[in-house]
Amino acid sequence: MRKNRNWNQAFQIAAVYVGTVVGAGFATGKEIVEFFSRFGFFGFISILMSGYLFIMIGSKLMRMAAQIEAKSYQEFNEHLFGKWPSKIINFSMLFMLLGVSAVMLAGAGAVFEEQLGLPKNVGVFLTIFLSYIVMLVGTKGLFAVNTFVVPIMISFSLILMFLSLRIPNFLDQFLFIPHASDGWKSVIAPFSYAALNLGLAQAVLVPVATEVKDDWTIKWGGILGGLGLTLILIASHFTLIMLPNLELYEIPMAIIMKNLAPFFYWIFILVIYGEIFTSVIGNVFGLDRQLKQYMPIPTMMSVTAIFAVSYLISLVNYGTLLSNLYPLFGYICMTFFILLWMKPFEPNLTE
Repeated sequence: MRKNRNWNQAFQIAAVYVGTVVGAGFATGKEIVEFFSRFGFFGFISILMSGYLFIMIGSKLMRMAAQIEAKSYQEFNEHLFGKWPSKIINFSMLFMLLGVSAVMLAGAGAVFEEQLGLPKNVGVFLTIFLSYIVMLVGTKGLFAVNTFVVPIMISFSLILMFLSLRIPNFLDQFLFIPHASDGWKSVIAPFSYAALNLGLAQAVLVPVATEVKDDWTIKWGGILGGLGLTLILIASHFTLIMLPNLELYEIPMAIIMKNLAPFFYWIFILVIYGEIFTSVIGNVFGLDRQLKQYMPIPTMMSVTAIFAVSYLISLVNYGTLLSNLYPLFGYICMTFFILLWMKPFEPNLTE
């Protein structure tokens, strides 16, 4: 019988898991539209499959990382792929994290441009400036922000879902299957989406799990985190399908909030920005650590280089970046995902 059932720590792991995955595309609703909601009812089935994968594979990833005591995702990939193939995987991870950082910056710019009527660059440079401050102060705030922002994000998602459920034609919209020229993507969406998010989240999840060590706590942190992600996905999907021409908007969730619950609108914009910001910092930390594996450079120098490249990529339109880069990254992460799925894992029952 296990003595230390630490629910508090399990919830903290769950919050970090959700906070790491809920980035710019997830919080704004754009990513959910791209992978799921534009396929109507088929998208809902895909979400349920995706949720199952987040619970099972996310939990397995963290438990395995703690068992082999992997300090970074490089070590974890070496365990999965072997020494030489893992070098190729880690190198592609470097480019993917750079691409995602660019999407996050473009997302911050889109919040300022579409919702606040300010120039896109104001949002981008403010995010870079705040990131520098956090990099100088340290990472402790990152967990604090996640444990604060994630419950608010879930609450808002549920509020919008209940308001959407009350709209008279909800059931018709829910069961509707729109025509999509790339409808085949709805079949692989759960796998590419979960692969993309878990592949990129391992930069944060691997060291967190190794630090916690306790298998029971990690297992339940993974299960609760996966359930939280499924809940946000379902709630967001129920909300998004009620928005006409949902593919036209950069930040569809904010448009819906403005229509259904305008009194919460400004708080919701802050929450979206907070989610984007925590993801930017998480990515930059992951990239900084990986760059240090290749060359011993000061943190501020590597962070400046990361932001310079990310900024140049972020000059492309946010929606264009997300709809092209994210599915591509999802397919690349599939290799990691399949190997993680197949790798046998025997929990240490002697603890």
